[in-house]
Amino acid sequence: MAEKRRAGVQMSDAASGSCERDGAFVSEAGASALLRAALLKLLESRPEDPVGFLAEHFAHLSAEAEDGGAEPQAVSRALWNLSLAHHSQRSAFNNNIRVAYELLSESGRRQRCGGGGGGGGVRGCLYTEMLGSLCSEGGLSGSTAAPLLRRIQCHDYESVPFELFRQAVLTCSVFADYIRKSQCLYAAVASAPDRPAERALCQAVLATLREALETAGGPEGARYLEASAKISPAKVAQAMAEAHPGKQQDGPTMDAQEFEDAAAALFIARVRMVT
Repeated sequence: MAEKRRAGVQMSDAASGSCERDGAFVSEAGASALLRAALLKLLESRPEDPVGFLAEHFAHLSAEAEDGGAEPQAVSRALWNLSLAHHSQRSAFNNNIRVAYELLSESGRRQRCGGGGGGGGVRGCLYTEMLGSLCSEGGLSGSTAAPLLRRIQCHDYESVPFELFRQAVLTCSVFADYIRKSQCLYAAVASAPDRPAERALCQAVLATLREALETAGGPEGARYLEASAKISPAKVAQAMAEAHPGKQQDGPTMDAQEFEDAAAALFIARVRMVT
C-alpha cells in the first residue's frame, strides 16, 4: 500500500509539472490573448459559420505576421475588420473602424508613402486606397464609386484624422447599400429583365427617392439609407401609377446604368466635399 501511495504521488507530481510546462508554453506564445481576442470578435460578429470565421481570423493574423505589417497587408487587414459588422450595428461597426484606423496609422508610421508632411493619423494615400477597396468590396463599379471618392479624397501627403476617416468609411458603406437598393428599385420598375424600363416610370421612382433623401437631416450618412428605406412597395407603386395611369404603352426608356447613375447623383450631392 505504501508503495502504491508513493507511485501515486510521483504520478501526481509528474502531471503537475507537465501542466506547469504547458501553461508556461501557452503564456510565452501569447495564445491566451489571441484566443481571447478571437472569441471577443466571434461574439461581436456572431457569424453563421463560427468555425470558418475563426479560421479566417487566424489566417489573417498569420499573413500579417509573415508580411511584417506592410501597407498592402494593413489595408487588407483593415478591410477585413470593417467586414465583421454591418454599419447598422453602430457600436460594433464604430469599434471596427477604430481598429482599422489604428492599423493604417501604425503602417503609415512604419513606411511613409508619397512625400512631405508628418504628424499622426492615417496617411492620405492609405485612406484613399482603403476607401476605393471598400467600395469595390461593396459591389460598386469604378464608374459609380468615382464621383463619391472624388468628394471625400485627400492628398497622399495629408494626415487624416479619425473623425474624417470614420465619416468617410460610413459614407462608403451606406452608399454601397443605397446603390443595391436602387438596383432593386429598377428591377421592380422594369417590365422584363431583358428590356429597359420606361423612362416615365423611372423618373417617378427617382423623384420619390429624391423626396425620401431630402427628409434626411443631420450629418450622419446612415440617415440617407434610413430615408430611402421609407420607400415602401405601396408608395413606389403609387408613384408609378400616377406617372402612368393608363395601360402600359411603349415610350422612351432608361437603362439600368443610367438609372443607377441618376440615383447615385442624388446621394452624392448630399455628401460634403472634403477640403
